[in-house]
Order: sequence, then structure tokens, then C-alpha cells
Amino acid sequence: MTRPAPSRAPGTPQPGIDSAERIAAAAVHALRLELDTYPKPGLVSRVDSGSHTDMDAATFAASTAAIAPYFADLAAAGAREAAMPALRRIGLAAEAAMRAATGGVNTHRGAIFGLGLLCAAAGSFAGRPIASGALGARVRSHYGRDILDGPVLLHGAGARARRRHGVGGAPGEAAAGFPHLYAVGLPALDRARRMRPDDPMAARVEACLALIATIEDTNLLHRGGAVGYAFARRAAAAFIAEGGVGRDDWRERAGTIHRAFVARRLSPGGAADLLAMTLFVDGIEAPRT
Repeated sequence: MTRPAPSRAPGTPQPGIDSAERIAAAAVHALRLELDTYPKPGLVSRVDSGSHTDMDAATFAASTAAIAPYFADLAAAGAREAAMPALRRIGLAAEAAMRAATGGVNTHRGAIFGLGLLCAAAGSFAGRPIASGALGARVRSHYGRDILDGPVLLHGAGARARRRHGVGGAPGEAAAGFPHLYAVGLPALDRARRMRPDDPMAARVEACLALIATIEDTNLLHRGGAVGYAFARRAAAAFIAEGGVGRDDWRERAGTIHRAFVARRLSPGGAADLLAMTLFVDGIEAPRT
């Protein structure tokens, strides 16, 4: 599938391809790390397919390869100060490429949205260092209003769950500059790295469970309703409160939660997307103090 060339206003500078490609590579790396993470309650990994029967690790790998070039397009669009409609056009093309690669399965729609916005924000720095917190602030200040005012998929599962349960979901999180990424995801990574400095998998599991415990995950609401949503948040919160990956039996405890999610067909896809975004920001912003 040939990617449409993003529009460019006359006289605007063209960002260096290395910068855009570097940002895209960081996004792809984050998606691959998310897929590598296990145990990850109810979610697809390289170990099993979690609560899903229509996708597996190979589906995610094909999807990641298909959408990778569009992250570079989004970074380039951000570098030339493109407005939200231009980002949406690139995002829709990425989604079409994803569905072509997966036979119509939605593997990465949320990641295209959230990671795409962060790639555009990263591109706006044009190779300059990116301070801690700067990407979320950029998304909030430059795209926040358009995210909430723009067109929505009224009949999508996430949109139905947002209306039914009165939650903001992914659009609300993005418009606010990804507050849970910065207040929950990144601190969980840092906390787990202090507890398990030689185990990067543990840090990703800690961040995933911390995000499940706190975010408004419309995927959970769609698949499990209010009861399943409450169960998932309680289980994840208990894991963190009882020591998280600092406990010697953390893998067994996380595995037990994973199996409980699978038995209830719960899949916290919003947390998975936000985990990938957390890993992207962790790798591209300046170190936190």
C-alpha cells in the first residue's frame, strides 16, 4: 500500500528524515517492548494471546511493521506545525494499513492515536533535546481542544463505552496531555527499576498493572462492563499495594491475575496502549530527576 504524502505548506521547512525516522523507530521499539511483556493481564504477548481469539503475537508484529512508516509521517507533520486535520489523515491511512496487514483486526488503533500524537509532538522539537514532561505538554497545548472537538466514531466500542459509563477514555487522556502516563506509568517504571535493576521486564509489568489500576480503560468497560472493570482495577491495585514486583513471587502473582482476566475475557487494551506510550516517552525525553 502506498502511503499518501502528507501535505506541506509552501515555504515551510522539511524536517530531516533521520529525525523523523528516529522518532518512528522509538515508537516501533516501544510497541515491540509492550508485546514482549509478560505476564500482562488478558493481553496478547509472545507467550499467549490472552483474552483474544482473533489475534496473536504474529498479528501484532505484522501490524507494527505496517504502521511504522506512518509514525515518521506524523513526526514530520509535527515538525512543520501541521494542524490536527493533517494528523488525522495520516492516522486514518495508518489504520487502513493496519487492517490490510491483519485481515481487518484492530490491533493498534489506540496506539496509532496516542503514539501518533506523541510522535508529532516529538517532531516539533526538530532534533532539540526534549525535556521531561514536554511531549505531554505539547500535545495538550497544541492538540487538546481539537482532540475533544473533532469527529468521533459514534459506533465504535470505545465510544459506546465512554457514553454509557461517562468516562473520558483515550481522547480525554490525550487532550489532558497524558496525565496517567506521567503520574502513574513513568513513576511505576522508576519504582520497579529501583527494586529490580537487572530485570527490565519487571519494570514493564509494574507499569502495566499500575496503569490498569488507575486509568479509565474503555476496552475493559466494553468487554467486562462495570463489574469486570471494577474487578480488573481491584486486582491490579492489590498487586501494586502488596509490593508489586518487589516481592519474590511477583511473576506467579501477575500470572494468576493474567489467568483471572482470561477467564473473564477481560482485555485492558487502553492500558497496553498507554504502556507503549510510557515506554516511548521514557526513551525519548530527558531523564527524570
